[in-house]
Amino acid sequence: MKKLLFAAAFAVLGFTANAQEEQTFGFAKGDVFMTGSVGFGSESTGDLKTNVFTIAPKAAYFVSDNIAVGLGLGFTSGKEEDGFAEEKVDVFGVDAFGRYYFTPANQFSLFAELGLGYDSVNNETTVGDVTTDSDSAQFGANLGAGLNYFVSSKFSIEAGIAVLGYSTNDNGGNGAESTDSFSVGGDWTNVTFGVNYKF
Repeated sequence: MKKLLFAAAFAVLGFTANAQEEQTFGFAKGDVFMTGSVGFGSESTGDLKTNVFTIAPKAAYFVSDNIAVGLGLGFTSGKEEDGFAEEKVDVFGVDAFGRYYFTPANQFSLFAELGLGYDSVNNETTVGDVTTDSDSAQFGANLGAGLNYFVSSKFSIEAGIAVLGYSTNDNGGNGAESTDSFSVGGDWTNVTFGVNYKF
């Protein structure tokens, strides 16, 4: 009986060891991953109230072991009111990005990212009985870096930071002066966190 129990124990341990050996971390050519974010924020100070909602899914495909290309969509809706005036802002964005992974097949996967984005912004302001509506477009490019840590063969935790960025907003066009922004160096406000699922 003891020999039978030992044999069963070794069989289970052997199966577990083989299952762990077969589990692969990291990325490879042909992999697809999906990620994204959903957020909601609310703030109130006296009569001043602010609400913001954001949803931004992303997906990417590995064209080689080291290179992934992807697309992202984003929608943000915000409203600020103080009892007399109200401002609503809706932003719809599309972005394309490419990543180069320095350690694609490891549990820790380091990457550099180049992204291009377009945002369509609608701003509606109501003061008393008067409502004004304006639209603007914003283009941007950014360079960033990050890492993925695989907690299993399918799921990874991702952290990224923007290192270099440029954007231009036409402020509605029709002769309006554009607003151009340029930033170098990352800080804590540019750090992002997310969860990826690999197919």
